[in-house]
Amino acid sequence: MSNTVKAILDAKGRDVVTAGPNTTVSEAAAILSKKKIGAIVIVGMENKIAGIFTERDVVHAIAKSGPACLDSSVASVMTAKVYRCNEATTVNELMELMTSRRFRHVPVESAGKLAGIISIGDVVKTRIAEVEREAEDIKAYIAG
Repeated sequence: MSNTVKAILDAKGRDVVTAGPNTTVSEAAAILSKKKIGAIVIVGMENKIAGIFTERDVVHAIAKSGPACLDSSVASVMTAKVYRCNEATTVNELMELMTSRRFRHVPVESAGKLAGIISIGDVVKTRIAEVEREAEDIKAYIAG
């Protein structure tokens, strides 16, 4: 059963796009665009999560400071209070967190270090696969 964060990471991989806190907003926005992703995890010493920089952070920074913010460090505009999950977190727990907090990306932490990232797309894909498996099991039960 793929109902935990570990199962999702085992299936999709554990690569995470990261940047340091001194990366400029402009550089980080270029990474988001080039990689076609919605978030970059900002890491400090020893791969510890320092924050997360999302498309939403770009919009807020420009709305607040105008184009001058593009030369600022991501540390000055990122979301510093990062909600994390671990590999034992269930898909249902993650769905609840993402829905209630309006997050589309949640970093995965293991032993205090970045171990992966889960997007809302990963969660939806996992839930669809689970529902399809359940439907097949029910069909097989009825037919058998």
